[in-house]
Amino acid sequence: DAMLKDAGRRKFDIVMAWEIDRLGRSLVDLLRTIQDLEAVGVDLCLDQQHLDTTTPTGKLLFQVTGAFSEFERAMIRQRVRAGLNAVRAKIERDGQFKSKAGKVRKRLGRPGAKPHQIEHARRELAKGLGIGKTAKLTGLGVGTVHKLKREMVAGGGM
Repeated sequence: DAMLKDAGRRKFDIVMAWEIDRLGRSLVDLLRTIQDLEAVGVDLCLDQQHLDTTTPTGKLLFQVTGAFSEFERAMIRQRVRAGLNAVRAKIERDGQFKSKAGKVRKRLGRPGAKPHQIEHARRELAKGLGIGKTAKLTGLGVGTVHKLKREMVAGGGM
């Protein structure tokens, strides 16, 4: 959005991107971006696709490449969903599944913090230790320790 605003202010006359998928998530986004750039007289060059929208051929290739990029993203989403559904079915059937790393899991998602880690973090926070040091000491993520601290402050534990 900022780039398109700057293009409208004529801060530059060409946008250069590594690859087409850096410009938008869908064909509609890509087409809107190229139309916006064209409307303000800014050209587009894409390194990996060797596209230059200053020519009619370049514009056609841009649109075709955008359609294939959107198709590729849709196929990736479909494969991910199929994989997740297979794991869910395995959990329902067997009560667990083995991750690619070889760990046995009983549910999808990130493994939760262990109760002893949470208690250790609460003790350290209560002593006044900082969030980063507490996270490192307990093996928890900084976000988890932040959340614990907020809960402690809200609950009057600090």
